[in-house]
Amino acid sequence: MGVMVDTNTNTIPSTDSTQPNNRKMQIQLPTREAEEEKEKASSPSDVASSNSESEPLFPTNGGIRRRAPGESSLSGRVMSRRRSFGRDVQHAAEETFLLTRLTLILLRYLGIGYRWIMKFLALCLYAFLLMPGFIQVGYYYFFSSQVRRSVVYGEEPRNRLDLYLPLNANDRMPVVAFITGGAWIIGYKAWGALLGRRLAERGIIVACIDYRNFPQGTISEMVEDASQGISFVCNNIASFGGDPSRIYLIGQSAGAHIASCTLLNQAIKECSEGGTSWSVSQIKAYFGISGGYNIVNLVDHFHNRGLYRSIFLSIMEGEESLSAFSPELLVRKPSNKHAVSLLPRIVLFHGTSDSSIPSTASKDFSDALTANGGLVDLILYEEKTHTDLFLQDPLRGGSDQLLETVVAVIHEDDVIACAKDVEAPVARRLVPEWMLMLASRVSPF
Repeated sequence: MGVMVDTNTNTIPSTDSTQPNNRKMQIQLPTREAEEEKEKASSPSDVASSNSESEPLFPTNGGIRRRAPGESSLSGRVMSRRRSFGRDVQHAAEETFLLTRLTLILLRYLGIGYRWIMKFLALCLYAFLLMPGFIQVGYYYFFSSQVRRSVVYGEEPRNRLDLYLPLNANDRMPVVAFITGGAWIIGYKAWGALLGRRLAERGIIVACIDYRNFPQGTISEMVEDASQGISFVCNNIASFGGDPSRIYLIGQSAGAHIASCTLLNQAIKECSEGGTSWSVSQIKAYFGISGGYNIVNLVDHFHNRGLYRSIFLSIMEGEESLSAFSPELLVRKPSNKHAVSLLPRIVLFHGTSDSSIPSTASKDFSDALTANGGLVDLILYEEKTHTDLFLQDPLRGGSDQLLETVVAVIHEDDVIACAKDVEAPVARRLVPEWMLMLASRVSPF
């Protein structure tokens, strides 16, 4: 089974580091003889010679105390953190401006109607109820030394990814490339912070790949960005301690659709072309969470849910392109049978109470893969909604069934890692149960 590799020549941006300023400061000696010696100094070499002499620990008579080496290093680290924080603020401001501009463009497509106003209010209430967890995860995202934010993987505006590194990172650790959801409109790499944190705690590196959303980009550009991000991970993750031979792909909701399109398109390319920058064979397994894989069958469903037909067809580049971006239909095509055989193991997760994307979407995709020689596992969770699997359950703490399944697959050939999983500490609760239950009731998803 294989994964196509884009031979992307992206290089890993080096981490900024500020070296402490070790130049010695000139010392004012308190004696008259010293003042005379100072007046005689007429060249830089004289000054350097004067600076090389020993100086008192505490300044006297107006003397200037030279910084101790540790003090200078501490000052350098403080300045480095200030500059790093300043870059984060600037980057956040730039992305906020971009998202605001794209939102205004999107509103021209949507219009302002009763349904969208009610959904917006429900979304605000939903986010408010989960805010205790969001604040804690947000603090981890912005201030943890384990998170490398906005690593550049391409030339487009959204070609960035976040890396989540295990605390005691060593060489050759398994890697997950994650494509987040967001209805092809509001996806953002930071949405994967909770998943990244949980998997990093289990010794797995996570790369959350950002991509252009509509109206900044359409589906072909989203797939292109995802492919380029996966290529970067395959070709560069070793520099961050990852194992290039143990890379896994996860997609959630719209991200599951984009990831499966990317994976299948790469397999089709490998059957007819060469010279790609990544290969399907580099992906050990693909996990699809609450995804939609037959877009033709979902157009009316999305329209009734508020993602109107005109908008969705614009995202998918017209009705004539729906089949080309429906992985289930591509798998069923006889001409793609060899490409299906190249696919890695596929594990599909779905909640039976999912109203955003029916669980039948994963079941039908599983049936298509099985009928055409694919290796697939389908796991359905009774009475789970669209966001339960990805948000409410992880925020609840304790044992997360979906997460444990993912970790078990990733660690199945690693005896030491499996032993550590048995003793892994239980994840703590981030949101009170009553708030989670209420959030499930008001969720617009």
